[in-house]
Amino acid sequence: MRILCLLVQFLGPEIQSNQGLKPYHSPTVNDHLIFVAMGTLGRAAYTVGFWIRETGQAMDRLGSRLQGNNYFKEQLSRHRSLMNVYDKAPSVDKDAFVAPSASIIGDVKVGAGSSIWYGCVLRGDVNTISIGSGTNIQDHSLVHVAKSNLPGKVLPTVIGDNVTVGHSAVLHGCTVEDEAFVGMKATLLDGVVVEKHGMVAAGSLVRQDTRIPSGEVWGGNPAKFLRKLTQEEIAFISESAANYGSLAKVHAAENAKPLDKIEFLKVLQKKANEPRSLLQS
Repeated sequence: MRILCLLVQFLGPEIQSNQGLKPYHSPTVNDHLIFVAMGTLGRAAYTVGFWIRETGQAMDRLGSRLQGNNYFKEQLSRHRSLMNVYDKAPSVDKDAFVAPSASIIGDVKVGAGSSIWYGCVLRGDVNTISIGSGTNIQDHSLVHVAKSNLPGKVLPTVIGDNVTVGHSAVLHGCTVEDEAFVGMKATLLDGVVVEKHGMVAAGSLVRQDTRIPSGEVWGGNPAKFLRKLTQEEIAFISESAANYGSLAKVHAAENAKPLDKIEFLKVLQKKANEPRSLLQS
């Protein structure tokens, strides 16, 4: 029975995919709008596909009951973008963007206009993380804190306003002041301070308790002073933060769209492209 129901569930999407649709819900108001965008044959195929899928799901439930405790269960993802730890809860400004696959955990504060991108982890479980306004923490970066270390210091992570943290960077128990720049895959260890308009080059490892003065570029493993920043480079830091702020609004709007609206737009796009395809052929 399970094989039969899987076959039935496979046939439904195959029929509906010819119409550019993959509904996972009962008919809604938008479904009626979709019907209007289809021809008579398209509406018939859509309806047949819908009821085949409904039948397949019902048969799957029946087969699972007959199998008892031995049947396979598909588990839903337990990922949460915002998660409490102990009595600590994240505080994210309403104008900040947090990507769906990011994780903000515990005592973390994110200011207005800041953006936490896809795959980032901000874990404020044993200390606090503070991120100012207009700052961007780019994809797959990790921000953590220090409850204690060898010198016995208790170190939160503090990131100021209009800071850019590049992809896959690691910030641990450090301070990054306003309008500073941390390059891709750079690592900042406990006690590091990057002053305003300071820059850490991509791939650098900044050792514990290092202080990077304002207007300087540090790089390497371990990171050392390389040169002074130019005025154009200092201006670029602010531009980078502003550009990411604008880009975050686009991603926030797209992520806010409901599934049925996305599917409806796919149908309209496919219908709009059909005459063009005929002319090209």
